[in-house]
Amino acid sequence: MAMHRLLGLLLLAGAFALGAGAGAAQAHPHVWITATSELIYAPDGSITGVRHAWTFDDMFSTYALQGIETKTKGVYSREELGPLAQTNVESLKEFGFFTFAKADGKKEKFQEPVDYFLEYKDAALTLHFTLPLKTAVKPKELAVEVFDPAFFIDFKFAAKDPVKLVGAPAACQMKFQRPNDGTANAQKLGEQNFMSGENSNYGAMFANKIMVDCP
Repeated sequence: MAMHRLLGLLLLAGAFALGAGAGAAQAHPHVWITATSELIYAPDGSITGVRHAWTFDDMFSTYALQGIETKTKGVYSREELGPLAQTNVESLKEFGFFTFAKADGKKEKFQEPVDYFLEYKDAALTLHFTLPLKTAVKPKELAVEVFDPAFFIDFKFAAKDPVKLVGAPAACQMKFQRPNDGTANAQKLGEQNFMSGENSNYGAMFANKIMVDCP
């Protein structure tokens, strides 16, 4: 049952993103995620993928865990959370894993996620997964953005070490840009704005932007 509830929430987020539920959308998030990311490089200097760790807010975590049987009450092993992790990544696929990459201005696509698992710690669920690029690339300028176009999910990167480069050439320089605080504007944005379809990509205002320059 917990898997179906999680799937339903993620599908709802995607419906807002696609404008299918625009009339009922509200201009504020319903799920909060604290994220860290790693950009993974091959020995030849090409980038091969992105590794995410997304920690869900405690209310969402509690809701998602309802109905999951465990050997020890309040303790959830990686194996016990396996089916939920699979449902999670399968649900996210439809929405591009809220991860958007461009290499020298060209949009890049990702393969199916690998090495995914859920971890339960400090009353919160953390989803770990790696998104391999369909084709490894060696761009001079790489841009990766993490956000929900519908702003149903609010992504906030960790205060400490939010982004790391793993195996990148020494000459590569990384910049990380957090979104501006647009909470006030989000509150002012009413349902009529969403119904018009003009703000179907409103969440882009809250994108976390990772930029890497490799001369």
